[in-house]
Amino acid sequence: MSIQRIRTEIRAALEHFPNIDSYTTNDGGIYIKAALQTSVGQMYIVMVTFGGYASTMPKVTVSAPAVKHGMHMYQGGHICYMHPSVWNPARHDLLYVLAQAAVWLNKHEIYMAKGVWPGPSLAHTA
Repeated sequence: MSIQRIRTEIRAALEHFPNIDSYTTNDGGIYIKAALQTSVGQMYIVMVTFGGYASTMPKVTVSAPAVKHGMHMYQGGHICYMHPSVWNPARHDLLYVLAQAAVWLNKHEIYMAKGVWPGPSLAHTA
């Protein structure tokens, strides 16, 4: 895990997503919590964990309000904001992750209102 890269990316992400707090894990790692607001005004708190970062994409979990369906979510409870096979540490960063999480939250609200997930779907195996 590249702690320096994560710290640099948190500073850059704060310019676009001002409601980010970072925390230290018991093993010396970092995770963040961010408040994201959807287009209809609903506020969500997401948690981003960085296990294996940057070679492995971060996991994003919706902390509040609870998301109670399995559409585009993994068994561990984290959301599918992009397929892991697409993750490229040279192109993707925390700012991208948060932007994709915001898109996922907006799609989640459409799904909850209409029962249909907008956009393409792939199988979730992890």
